[in-house]
Amino acid sequence: MIDRKSETTLVSRDLLRRLVNTMLAVRPHFREIQESDLDAIADLLTRGFVHRSREYWMRGLRRQGARPLPQGTPRFGFMLEHEGIAVGCLLLIYASKIIGGDLATRCNVSSWYVDPPFRNYAALFASMTQKNREVTYFNVTPAATTWPILEAQGFVTHCRGLCFSFPVFSPHVRGMTLEAVTEKTTGIAGLPDEELAMLRRHATYDCLSLVCRTADETLPFIFFSLRKRGGIIPLPAVQLGYCRSIADYVRCAGAIGRYLLLRGKPIVITDATGPVSGLSGFYTEARGRKYFKGPHKPRLGDLADTELAIYGM
Repeated sequence: MIDRKSETTLVSRDLLRRLVNTMLAVRPHFREIQESDLDAIADLLTRGFVHRSREYWMRGLRRQGARPLPQGTPRFGFMLEHEGIAVGCLLLIYASKIIGGDLATRCNVSSWYVDPPFRNYAALFASMTQKNREVTYFNVTPAATTWPILEAQGFVTHCRGLCFSFPVFSPHVRGMTLEAVTEKTTGIAGLPDEELAMLRRHATYDCLSLVCRTADETLPFIFFSLRKRGGIIPLPAVQLGYCRSIADYVRCAGAIGRYLLLRGKPIVITDATGPVSGLSGFYTEARGRKYFKGPHKPRLGDLADTELAIYGM
């Protein structure tokens, strides 16, 4: 006598097994981005960020490929691949930083995109790449729609907005001078080698690297150029990309403002958590929020070696 119930159960189990095997066979997988993947990654990002050109991505990826890198960290980040095709990526920009006298590793969690059919893997994608508790992860360009996602992942804000300043209206300190640093600059008296290397490196990214000399100090600054676009304010502006402290910028604002005005850049945008005392301008939280997760809270005014420098604003 044939046991129809047992036969049906066996058939059901066989169908389920084949279905599971099929799903596993087509499931996309995560892996580190290699240099041979860059064309495919640029195509993917151009598809995902329609306001950015393919050349924008390729230029940034080439710059990222030539940077100094902390040992044991991925060069570009990670990708999601399906049947040999890139369907998602998360760019990660690692850098070493001296913080409190110790060498620390930071990671700028940069451009993140997954093709619509694979969006259910996006959250897992991010969580797989942010597990090292000794690394400080931070996001400097989070879209407002991603804020709840970042907060659910344990990120907290360290910058809530931006200060749009008009430094030309700040008082000029007698005897203060400015000097531009280029990739060919061989030495700056009073400037540590690591900061000189940073200024030179950013000069190759088309950033403006400056040194402000006072009677007793040599202070480094980096400014990022802004693309022409609409927004809060239409006048030409630059973003403060690096200074040792916002107080240094306030102190040197008069000299910096005159230098920039002669080059058609009357406005300097700085990260802030409120109005900045000593600067003429205004504060807004309409944009500029930034998040971090890890042992070292990023300083305001330190955006060196992030996507804003390497890829451009």
